[in-house]
Amino acid sequence: MSPHLMSYAIMVPLVLLILWRRISRQFGRQPIRRKRMIVRVAIFAVIGCVLLLSGLRDVRLAEGLAGGIVLGAGLGLLGLRLTRFETDPERGDCYVPNPWIGAVLVALLLGRLMWRFLVLWPQMQHAESLAAAQAPGTSMTMGYQSSPLTLLVFGLLIGYYIAYYAGLLIHHRRFQRAQAR
Repeated sequence: MSPHLMSYAIMVPLVLLILWRRISRQFGRQPIRRKRMIVRVAIFAVIGCVLLLSGLRDVRLAEGLAGGIVLGAGLGLLGLRLTRFETDPERGDCYVPNPWIGAVLVALLLGRLMWRFLVLWPQMQHAESLAAAQAPGTSMTMGYQSSPLTLLVFGLLIGYYIAYYAGLLIHHRRFQRAQAR
């Protein structure tokens, strides 16, 4: 098996597992795990900062990501308004997220990734012959690095999850105080 096919054989199942876990968290009652939520906010913030560094190369990429983050934060605040808090005797404090917002975000991400893959597939098929024709020392980009629309979708996810998880933490604290009274 060729090396680039081997990388797909490893990455595709891993991405599918991550997406399955993400989708399953969009439905039904979810326990509130404060430490995990704090870690998720930090991870998404780091990913956002790393992706914003692409703006050093092309401002359009940073604009797409920043626009997505702003729109995603607004969507996260809307998601917070539609979230219910409950107390489960077995699980403790739980929240019930709005399934439609999460489903739409996952569908947008999957649709955009599939579209980029279909657009780039012909380039990947001829990558070796194109690389051989290139002059030594020149870089050969495949095009996935230069899509503001793709970064807008990533920004939507980053902004949504940072705003949503941070808001869940704040609302959970208020919920605990209201239950203690």
